[in-house]
Amino acid sequence: MGPLTGVKIIELAGLGALPFATLKLADMGADVIRIDRLSDVVEGQGPQPYSAWDRGRRSLAVDLKSPFGVETVIRLSTDADIFLEAYRPGVAERLGVGPEAIMEANPAIVYGRLTGWGQTGPLASSAGHSLNYEAITGVIRSVGPAGGPPVPVMQLLGDFAGGGLTLAFGVMCALWESRESGRGQVVDAAMTDGVASLASVFYGMQASGMHTTELGTNLFDGGAPFYAIYECADGGYMSIAPIEPHFYSLMLRTIGVDEATLPSQYDRSGWPAVRQRLAERFRERTRDEWCDLLEGTDCCAAPVLTFDEARRHPHHRERGTFVGEDGTEVVPVPILSRTPGERRPSPAWIGADTDEILSSNGFDSREIVTLRRHGAVGG
Repeated sequence: MGPLTGVKIIELAGLGALPFATLKLADMGADVIRIDRLSDVVEGQGPQPYSAWDRGRRSLAVDLKSPFGVETVIRLSTDADIFLEAYRPGVAERLGVGPEAIMEANPAIVYGRLTGWGQTGPLASSAGHSLNYEAITGVIRSVGPAGGPPVPVMQLLGDFAGGGLTLAFGVMCALWESRESGRGQVVDAAMTDGVASLASVFYGMQASGMHTTELGTNLFDGGAPFYAIYECADGGYMSIAPIEPHFYSLMLRTIGVDEATLPSQYDRSGWPAVRQRLAERFRERTRDEWCDLLEGTDCCAAPVLTFDEARRHPHHRERGTFVGEDGTEVVPVPILSRTPGERRPSPAWIGADTDEILSSNGFDSREIVTLRRHGAVGG
């Protein structure tokens, strides 16, 4: 029974960032009803394995091009707390499930909209993906080796942090307010805005002269030799990040480097010499040998692991970070002491819960039969 138990969410099925947002909300106890596309239902198909992203939802297959399908979604929304979609601007309105239609049926509902560029602006209607949203904010231009090109950072910033988590945070803020005012509102969550917000500290650092546009030369982009990754004797890698002088001194003593023979820690002109010295030292032992020496100390060091290695690491094992039969799912986070989140099953297949959802939301058997006969719902 997580902290969001009793919160009802309608999710119009989307990709990437939106299901990540609803995963976080479902893990914390929200009742998430996913409106899947009826056209995605495969006739005669039995249970199919879903992604871990899909856990905790129930699936209702609906044809939103049918007026009966649209009416069904609006009716389900009348007692819902949150409605979520990730279409391009204007698409939900054309389908008949935009904010005006949903909020007319339920004035207190929070209507969350997730897009890459936002609902307004010259790029609003353009296609894009996570890398584009990270690039336009200046983040990608700030990630890469000195003298090299900028590099992608997977979808961590655009889709998941800037998009999914920003949407989840926004709708919960709006829901909190609606409990006081009795009025819902529209949440415009743009991945570009979310990434820019995540990078706000670095915009400030650049304005103050603490960060430059030259790749790989700054404190937190690998430029500093004490906030960097070093190759070990076996081809593995160690990360070190002793920013504070006392941690830096401890790290040097632990690995056997005399600090008195090096330039001052924050003397940028001496960083290349320090980097060379540390690189030579780390190449003298294997990654696991360095782990034995550095892990669990205040040296601010950790091995650079693969996903498979991360799942086996003792720290994650003790905390129970990775769960599931194959250990590929992550436990609901953050961990709450009294009402923690819970891993709940995924729908067995698209539309698997259609009849159960409808009947539990006030549709009688004749109505369900009628909807199926009209091809408005299925699964």
